Amino acid sequence: MATHLLSLGDFSRDHLNELIASGLRLKAEAKAGKRHSQLAGRILGMIFEKPSTRTRVSFEAAMYGLGGQVIYLSGRDTQLARNEPLKDMARVMARYVNGLVVRTYGQEVVEELARYSSVPVINALTDRHHPCQVLSDIMTMIENKGPVEKLHVAWVGDGNNMANSFIQAASVIGFSLTLACPPGYEPDPEILANARKLASQPIVVTNDPAEAVAQADVVNADVWASMGQEEEQTARRRIFRPYQVNTALLTHAKPDAIVLHCLPAHREEEITDEVLEGPQCVAWDQAENKMHIHKAILAAHLA
Repeated sequence: MATHLLSLGDFSRDHLNELIASGLRLKAEAKAGKRHSQLAGRILGMIFEKPSTRTRVSFEAAMYGLGGQVIYLSGRDTQLARNEPLKDMARVMARYVNGLVVRTYGQEVVEELARYSSVPVINALTDRHHPCQVLSDIMTMIENKGPVEKLHVAWVGDGNNMANSFIQAASVIGFSLTLACPPGYEPDPEILANARKLASQPIVVTNDPAEAVAQADVVNADVWASMGQEEEQTARRRIFRPYQVNTALLTHAKPDAIVLHCLPAHREEEITDEVLEGPQCVAWDQAENKMHIHKAILAAHLA
């Protein structure tokens, strides 16, 4: 039976830790010049209804780096644009490729593809979850700050798919998490309630960014308006302005706190240029780690 990766809440702590450890190991081996071939002869299908730069290139580079091949399809290249039933697409694509990486809008799309696919389906982003990105973020946290269980992590901004996946990661892996979101823009209440039932450390939601960042080891920022929310952008700029990650906000965090941003960044909106280019920001290492964690995910699910 295929093992899908649709959300972080579907997995155990051991499994997620193994993926992160594998990402760190594969990165170190690649830096040492070792060539990988775990997926030689395998083909990855990539279906992207939502366009992407980093996610697409990092998954392609990861698959090629493991010796495999990639077929990329944008939304307009598939029968999704012509309303072909997802169950039909899943059963056909599974006969051509060894795994599917899907970046789309509704979580129900990846769930239905997974229901009918005989090969693994990996969620590369939906409006509800962004599991692979959060795994690469945690990998970056460990590289810079050590065991994640000892860290206090802050999220500042929209209660979006990234926030939802961070909540699940905090509950499964076990780290302290505080999220600051404007009223009405908090994370999914069902995901939050389920995570709190499992969590070994506090998961707090507040409307006060200074409270969230207080004594934080890690500060996360993300765009205020995600893809598909362009019509809300003007209103969101006004609502989210107090949630900008800037030097003043960082004075509430620990002096050696690191700043994460999954990119692309809207400089001087959710994060200032000074912080993004400053010594505390590790966004570029974070972006590289997408490729390494994608290698670990693909090796675990497609080998």
